[in-house]
Amino acid sequence: MSEKKVTKYQDIGGQAVMEGVMMQSPANESMAIAVRRPDGRIYVTCEHKEQASKKHKWMGWPVIRGCVNMVTMLKMGMETLDKGTQMLGILEEEPTKFEKWLAEKLGANIDKVVMAVAMVLAVVLSLFLFVFLPSSAATLVSHVVDSRLLINLVAGVVRIAILVAYIWSVALMPEIKRVFMYHGAEHKTVYCNEAGEELTPENARKFSRLHPRCGTAFLFLVMMISILIGSIADEVIYLLFGIEKLGFLLRFGRSLLILPLVTGVSYEVLKGLAHAGDHIIVRALRWPGLMLQHLTTREPDDAMLEVAIASMKAAKAGAAHYADQLDENVYLYVEGEADEAQKPAENAGEEKDGAAK
Repeated sequence: MSEKKVTKYQDIGGQAVMEGVMMQSPANESMAIAVRRPDGRIYVTCEHKEQASKKHKWMGWPVIRGCVNMVTMLKMGMETLDKGTQMLGILEEEPTKFEKWLAEKLGANIDKVVMAVAMVLAVVLSLFLFVFLPSSAATLVSHVVDSRLLINLVAGVVRIAILVAYIWSVALMPEIKRVFMYHGAEHKTVYCNEAGEELTPENARKFSRLHPRCGTAFLFLVMMISILIGSIADEVIYLLFGIEKLGFLLRFGRSLLILPLVTGVSYEVLKGLAHAGDHIIVRALRWPGLMLQHLTTREPDDAMLEVAIASMKAAKAGAAHYADQLDENVYLYVEGEADEAQKPAENAGEEKDGAAK
């Protein structure tokens, strides 16, 4: 029986994890993760994720919601990667001495400390690559160029070059190649669901692995919009303070200050382009972000599509009902029972015993 067709504004999406896929459904505020273990079994879990705008309505305002979404997705992304690793039942990396010391001093759970350290390092690395280095390049160019627009264009080009080089380099790792294949499986499954077709590997396989709402497209928009907003900010600084050219520290500080605005505007543009139809201008604006996804996605196999579909079905069912609607080849993940499969069906015990043989 075919899945019901979703409205074009019901944006179900997610991310790839190690040997799996996370799907998030804003409609029923659920987040599902599905992974395939080395023994071939698919494990799924789903939990309720209340939207921040329900508690604080201002967090759902245009532009502001983009900033909130970026912070939320960064935190959720780290948690999802950690959860996916646990679900695989593989040993995680041993915490460093610093992380153990920090957990002891703070009296916090070691897992939370490790995640916090990872998030801080990710933010620092991002600021270095996409704010510090471009600001340095723009400052050097400003010594020989007077146009504020051209100076910001150079900074934008440097950001894009760094992004492409970074993605290309990490894609050389075999583990990341598989993650990118699961990324492709996520996109194909999202397309299949949006088309209202039955969620099967055969149906999902025919769709594109490039999707306009992808985080890769969002990153590209951030790079481009930062050029425009940065140029406007430089003009405002000149009009208010008479500063014709920003030194490195001023440029670095200005880049940090406008980052929330750039993020918020980019989010609105991304959503607008995703729902703006198929006009030639819209296609032209989507094209660069889609092309960049050739680096961050790979064609998945049917086994990967099965995992993405399991995650999609769980997210659509919601945290309260997904366990009762698992397919025959999909198992319910129970935290703390990493090496056991549980199926919430009348024949759960029989199937689990059979799978474990």
